[in-house]
Amino acid sequence: MNNYAYQAVNAAGLQIEGTLEVSSQSEALRRIKEMGLFPTKLAERRRKQSSATGARVGTRARFGSLALSLPLFRGRVKPAAVVAFTRQLATLIEAGMPLLRGLRVLQQQERNRTLNRVIGEVSERIEAGSTLSEALAVHPHLFNALYINMVKAGEIGGALEITLKRLAEFLEKAQKIKGKVKAAMFYPAAVMFVAAAILAVMMLFVVPRFKQVFDGLLEGTAMPAFTMLVLRASDLVRHNALWVAVALAVAVVSTLMFARTKAGRWMFDQFKLTMPVLGPVFRKASISRFARTLGTLLGSGVPILQALDIVRQTAGNVVVGNVISTLHDSVKEGEAISGTLRGSKVFPPMVVGMVDIGEQAGALPDMLMKIADNCDEEVDNAVCAMTSLLEPIMIVFLALVVGSIVIALFLPLIIIIDRGVGPAGGAGEN
Repeated sequence: MNNYAYQAVNAAGLQIEGTLEVSSQSEALRRIKEMGLFPTKLAERRRKQSSATGARVGTRARFGSLALSLPLFRGRVKPAAVVAFTRQLATLIEAGMPLLRGLRVLQQQERNRTLNRVIGEVSERIEAGSTLSEALAVHPHLFNALYINMVKAGEIGGALEITLKRLAEFLEKAQKIKGKVKAAMFYPAAVMFVAAAILAVMMLFVVPRFKQVFDGLLEGTAMPAFTMLVLRASDLVRHNALWVAVALAVAVVSTLMFARTKAGRWMFDQFKLTMPVLGPVFRKASISRFARTLGTLLGSGVPILQALDIVRQTAGNVVVGNVISTLHDSVKEGEAISGTLRGSKVFPPMVVGMVDIGEQAGALPDMLMKIADNCDEEVDNAVCAMTSLLEPIMIVFLALVVGSIVIALFLPLIIIIDRGVGPAGGAGEN
């Protein structure tokens, strides 16, 4: 059994403090709610430690936080590692293990140095009297606003293990849909890269060799216009390769810098939603993210306005984020969610209708999760169909690029053969 110190507010608004001897933090929260109190802070009583130890802990926490806040010293933690940590912590708490002890166990088995250090710092802060949400909030690069607020809602509701399970499932599905979108973009990007590499090699090395051969064989005979176009393009690239590379680099950097501005980010995100072929995939992925995030937050007990604010921060698309901001203001004024979504032109009528039914039936979180599952399935089908469609398109595109250059190089050979200009024709005349 462990001792937990708590602060709570009763029905009259008075603050009450006390201690409980229970087996876990979840049990302590349940006991507090059974007494008709609203818990505001709950912490396991820390063991006595010397001032030197306390100073060492505080220093390490401060310097650890500083090191993690600097990008150069921050190690990479894969999202899958955060998902595994979340699910394992939920399992340990559900099994009755105290929160602090569970964190220590996970720290001992964690091999990622950065995550290991973060878990250690979270444990130290909890031991010093902080709640889990407060300790996790110190590391926003690993635990975003969605994560922190869901954990906070789980602590207040006394169902931390259930909330952590929901959070792990949410993170897993978010990574899955993100991977599908990346897979949809990988194939065309790879083909374009290969086409650019082949085109560069032919223009820099292959075409100049053919030009030397043509100059010796044609003996002043005019070459076809298409061949001259390819030869001049090759000369332009070969003689100005440095300037071409600089121009491409400047174009890429300028595009990236413009995309970081407010107007550029809006234009880029709007293009992602409306572009051909890939646009429907991005749109459905954004709707799925919105529905799953909002449904998970509402199902975990987060208030609607706070949940909408978190969804806006984690939307991943400025256009969708603007819609959510408008939705937040509308809900604050007492309007229905479905009405605002209907006028946004981002959400399709089926999604708006399902949200409307969920609001009327009082089952909005469940309906939002159904919307997210449906969008995930549609994204999966769209990616498969798009990949099947893009394969022949990209193959034809690559064939046209390479084939055009090959045809341009063989046209003079046809003229040479037809006119008898060359070694074969000369031998026939002798």
